[in-house]
Amino acid sequence: MQRQLWLLAPCLLGSTLLCPQVFAASLVPPPGYFAPVDIDDKAPRTCAAPPAPYTAKLEFRSKYEGSDKARATLNPAAEKAFRDKTADISEMERGVSKMVMQYMREGQRPQLECTLQWLGSWAHANALLSTDYNHTGMSMRKWALGSMSSAYLRLKFSKSQPLAPYRAQTQVIESWFAKLADQVVKDWSSRPLDKINNHAYWAAWSVMATAVATDRRDLFDWSVKQFRVAANQVDRDGFLPNELKRRQRALAYHNYSLPPLAMVASFAQANGVDLRNENNGALRRLGEKVIEGVEDQKSFDKKTGKDQDMTELKKHSKFAWLEPWCELYQCSAETREWKDEMGPYKTFRLGGDVTQVFHPKKGGGS
Repeated sequence: MQRQLWLLAPCLLGSTLLCPQVFAASLVPPPGYFAPVDIDDKAPRTCAAPPAPYTAKLEFRSKYEGSDKARATLNPAAEKAFRDKTADISEMERGVSKMVMQYMREGQRPQLECTLQWLGSWAHANALLSTDYNHTGMSMRKWALGSMSSAYLRLKFSKSQPLAPYRAQTQVIESWFAKLADQVVKDWSSRPLDKINNHAYWAAWSVMATAVATDRRDLFDWSVKQFRVAANQVDRDGFLPNELKRRQRALAYHNYSLPPLAMVASFAQANGVDLRNENNGALRRLGEKVIEGVEDQKSFDKKTGKDQDMTELKKHSKFAWLEPWCELYQCSAETREWKDEMGPYKTFRLGGDVTQVFHPKKGGGS
């Protein structure tokens, strides 16, 4: 016993350098997640039945089925089959995000209880945890986890503490989130560099959101590690080689890589880990390259030998990454004006109203 106390002496004296695990602060999200909510118990509201928990094999057809190595040509029949089979998962992602946004805006307790009912039903069923899966299936798992856990963060960290009366329910939900995150880590670890692309970045985001929701430092560290791998993939001109392989969709996939990376960096920053300068400011270079590419696609056309498909980039929600990115790097006045013109940004894959989180006074509306 005396030997144990002697070994712990530096910790007892407050040396976090010598005993970081003992004194490590609890993980937190960026400040906007602490926003209060005006709770209104007077307005009754019915709760729609949650979609059936998805407990089957996570084996789905890819919407690019039959495409060449560029994986850039949509297969309409395969996409429809994919949408049909994953409909309940998508309904769950979108539904949870929508209910949390409504609750944070209106404060009606039935909205909160309905959210917990939906999450609880899937948690009790151990949904999405099948170990029989293909690449598209494990992609759906990490997308769904990121959507749900990042929306949940707004409830957990609100200064109003709306989850306080529901401790038993939240323990079940958070335990399920943790199990999903552990599986996502297994799914996406130890992949060869030529296979690490936007999917791995979205996996890092889902694990980061869950790390903070469950206060799991090991999950946080894994997410940070994945970010560093991604940052080191960005070349000196701001391109991601594995996304250039998407040829006519290269610009769209560079843009699609930015939301999870910007959010991971923002969450890391909130916990004292500054990732902005990794690989000489890789995240800044990537963002600037995409902004440049949206204005003029020539550099992407030249790199890929294909005219860029701009269809996806007409959707303003695809640029939600600008909110955390502009906080990390203090983007130019011109970029801020462009960002604000397209906003506010709402995307369920980042937990809902991203603008409301980063700029509470700017994200109003339904």
